[in-house]
Amino acid sequence: MTVIKQNDLINSVADALQYISYYHPLDFIQAVNAAYEKEESGAAKDAMAQILINSRMCAEGHRPICQDTGIVTIFIKVGMDVQWDAELSLEDMINEGVRTAYKHPDNKLRASILDDPAGTRKNTGDNTPAVIHMEIVKGNTVDIQVAAKGGGSEAKSKFAMLNPSDDIVDWVVKTVPTMGAGWCPPGMLGIGIGGTAEKAMVMAKESLMESIDIQELKARGAKTTTEKLRLEIYERVNDLGIGAQGLGGLTTVLDIKIKDYPTHAANKPVAMIPNCAATRHAHFVLDGSGPSLQTPPKLEDWPKITWDVGPSARRVNMDEVTSESIKEWKPGETILLSGKMLTGRDAAHKKIQDLFDNGEPLPDGVDFTNRFIYYVGPVDPVREEVVGPAGPTTATRMDKFTEMMLDKTGLIGMVGKAERGPTGIEAIKKHKAVYLMAVGGAAYLVSKAITHSEVIAFPELGMEAIHEFEVKDMPVTVAVDVNGNAVHQTGPQEWQKIILERKSK
Repeated sequence: MTVIKQNDLINSVADALQYISYYHPLDFIQAVNAAYEKEESGAAKDAMAQILINSRMCAEGHRPICQDTGIVTIFIKVGMDVQWDAELSLEDMINEGVRTAYKHPDNKLRASILDDPAGTRKNTGDNTPAVIHMEIVKGNTVDIQVAAKGGGSEAKSKFAMLNPSDDIVDWVVKTVPTMGAGWCPPGMLGIGIGGTAEKAMVMAKESLMESIDIQELKARGAKTTTEKLRLEIYERVNDLGIGAQGLGGLTTVLDIKIKDYPTHAANKPVAMIPNCAATRHAHFVLDGSGPSLQTPPKLEDWPKITWDVGPSARRVNMDEVTSESIKEWKPGETILLSGKMLTGRDAAHKKIQDLFDNGEPLPDGVDFTNRFIYYVGPVDPVREEVVGPAGPTTATRMDKFTEMMLDKTGLIGMVGKAERGPTGIEAIKKHKAVYLMAVGGAAYLVSKAITHSEVIAFPELGMEAIHEFEVKDMPVTVAVDVNGNAVHQTGPQEWQKIILERKSK
């Protein structure tokens, strides 16, 4: 009988979580690089270059790929012949591994998990608890798959209880555009078909643990129903022209993964969960011989890509920018930001709203007049860092606050991830403001442009506090101009047309 020691499980979970925070799976890197090589859209190619460069930097520096270091999901299969040498429960051992990983002094990971989700939403401080799916199976080993799922991509999860006669591919193709770009394409789509509602969702999530192999499948041809679905969905989703970061291009998905399960005759449950540009998962097996630790990849396996914004990039000093000068900025234009800007996410915006509702002023030192706000929750710094990885968060979550911020604070610009919704664009157009997009999935690269960071308000919010950043040549794209023109609308429309015209010839 196999005996698994408590510390072996804890140390293996902690090691896997640290490993996936800074090492992409090589199959993902190879797939992004292949998409980069064939991409014709300049904006999409630029975004993928930043993602690939960021990945190599993180592999070299052992710092998080994304500032959102995820909610931990565990799939664990425990052999029936396993015995435990442990004082903690299995769930507690896993959470101790999570706690150890996220509080590692040399590579701090962001604590993003909030207790009392419908009420106080207080941060647990160590990213516990994990979401654990456990099976008891035959055998004498413990098989564990570990993932750290970013909130931006998790927020785009979809589920439908289709009628038995409904077409799954049509539902996917209709649904993907409603997800926007907040899941940071190009990535994978995990799909669960059958079972019950909750079974379909779990299968969709578990399918994302598999390796990317769609090109091999295309080469040999489909043999099963799910393989045929994978190929058809892969082609039709890429035909949408959404592209990297939603800017329009040839590649939106790198692979489609499907798991299915028998279901009730009256039902056809279908779940779809995207994986983002910070695809993070690892697998290990405990057999009683000690901890199972990850083997580092070879850095030479990463593509050597250089990235240059080019001579056409507009350099902007945010300490001197005015509401008049931003009227010159064009949709899709690359901007290099320097100077000071403030940060703020959901919780900070809600606090500001509450202050205004109560007739109270902004906190001392917080002045948005003629300034920009960056939607970010950075990772804590280590060693000589000014700030840890600090990539953008999904901007649409702040749409509900945009009218208030532009009307009452003097704010003239915003920086975030992905598209803005109709409410946000309407406010931007009304107040002649601008929205700039930073690349999601390039958090460590972005952090290197930050030369100073200081918390100036709401420190109790942790990573959601208002910071003042000073930056030097931070690369962004004009995503919505003062007239409300949005590249996340025009880019995909243009590339969908290009793709379909080519196929019709």
